[in-house]
Amino acid sequence: MTNSANVIVNRLPENLSDMLQMPEAAMRAPEQTAFLTVAALCAYVEDRSDGLEMLNYLRGSRPLGIYDQQFLADRFKGQHYIPFSYFEGAVPENGYTPEVPYRLALYENFYSRDNLNDGFLTLYLRSGGAMSERPMTFRLKPSTGQWFLWEQSLMVGIRTPMNRDPWGANSRRVHSLRSLALRRR
Repeated sequence: MTNSANVIVNRLPENLSDMLQMPEAAMRAPEQTAFLTVAALCAYVEDRSDGLEMLNYLRGSRPLGIYDQQFLADRFKGQHYIPFSYFEGAVPENGYTPEVPYRLALYENFYSRDNLNDGFLTLYLRSGGAMSERPMTFRLKPSTGQWFLWEQSLMVGIRTPMNRDPWGANSRRVHSLRSLALRRR
């Protein structure tokens, strides 16, 4: 990864009206839109309609279709922790509980600006539960200077939080039982 940026905020918006009061809602930089996208996915956990309303705002004139909405619903089943994993400090060992203030680190790679002349920029986020960065693409609207969400690949599988993983949470116990069994031989 070449360039990087951080967005740091003290709280996450809960709905669209809350989000619009934040300075990041100006969306003058793709990093602002990236943060708001992750925040919208976090809001989705608490209230699906609020999260969708926020995401639709971030997408501008391209609201989520039925297929996209169903895709999100499927991805969230039993995995509400995924969007929180993108904030610093959120790892499987702490159930993906992020540190406050919330810090989102974004990265560019050598290909991030390949389509910048057409108004597109791709940024990458690291999840505390994944081995590789996840892309988000933004599109600049020249008439307003705003960066809108074009696509995101954030809602894909990550490691299960330790407190929900029977193999991970009990790994010490399993190891102890295995050691005990070996000693008895």
